[in-house]
Amino acid sequence: MAAGGGMRAIVAAFLANLGIAVAKFAGFLVTSSSSMLAESIHSVADTSNQGLLMLGHRRSRKDATDIHQFGYGRERYFWSFVVAIVLFFLGSAFAIFEGIEKIRHPHEIESVYVAIIILVVGIVFESGSFLTATREANLVRGERGWVEFIRHSRSPELPVVVLEDFGALIGLVLAMVAVVLSRLTEDPVWDGFGTLLIGVLLGVIAVVLAIEMKSLLIGESATAKDRLAIRQALSGTEGVRRIIHKRTQHIGPDEILVAAKLEFAPDMDVRETAAAIDRAEAAVRAAVPAATLIYIEPDLYRGERETDAG
Repeated sequence: MAAGGGMRAIVAAFLANLGIAVAKFAGFLVTSSSSMLAESIHSVADTSNQGLLMLGHRRSRKDATDIHQFGYGRERYFWSFVVAIVLFFLGSAFAIFEGIEKIRHPHEIESVYVAIIILVVGIVFESGSFLTATREANLVRGERGWVEFIRHSRSPELPVVVLEDFGALIGLVLAMVAVVLSRLTEDPVWDGFGTLLIGVLLGVIAVVLAIEMKSLLIGESATAKDRLAIRQALSGTEGVRRIIHKRTQHIGPDEILVAAKLEFAPDMDVRETAAAIDRAEAAVRAAVPAATLIYIEPDLYRGERETDAG
């Protein structure tokens, strides 16, 4: 569900941003508004970002190889990180530069009403994309708040699309306010301030995305809910006396690596221990289907403190 929902949100955002980018560029050519130009570059960057997310999703489905024996699941994290960089350099840096230039050298906006119409159309299309992204995200975020979902989601696409669409909507509103104020006050410097604020907004979103995607690239454990389910599955397996050591890591949004040292009943022979390990693996997969790779090592408990951080 998460993967399918992520792709629906990506496709919706791609189509919306592509149409909006064309409309905004047309508006910029007519109005010469720097806010409109900043929003045009923003939409081009967003459209490119959706393409990169689709590329990462497709490449992550490649089969494992001798070099990448755990598969390519982290391709989705890598391309989501690239998206954050693209959003910063193509969106934020350009908008900040253009805004400063417009504040220093303001020039009158032409055809203000054309700009307003295009921005309204952009808000309508972007709202549709944002609603699609939030609807799909609601299917997987459960009871978590939006901040917690974005910070702790192990699937990168939905947080990226939700933040991008949210930023795009706020950017459109800022551009609208800047254009209207420039018209009402007959001072085009407001257009420059609007462009600058759009650049700062994109920069903040890019930094948040880069931090979260970097954490996923380094490797994050399973969620607290999944860790608890894995622990209960292991400890509830017949023949298992103690969890000595357990670690988990997401090797992809839908793939979890589980490694554990378990103490088994001392009267079990090798065959019985092997059967208990098979039962433990089956129990873990039943509790957490994303646990695709499980390595269990039988060991003796020697009084050391039990570690169960992962």
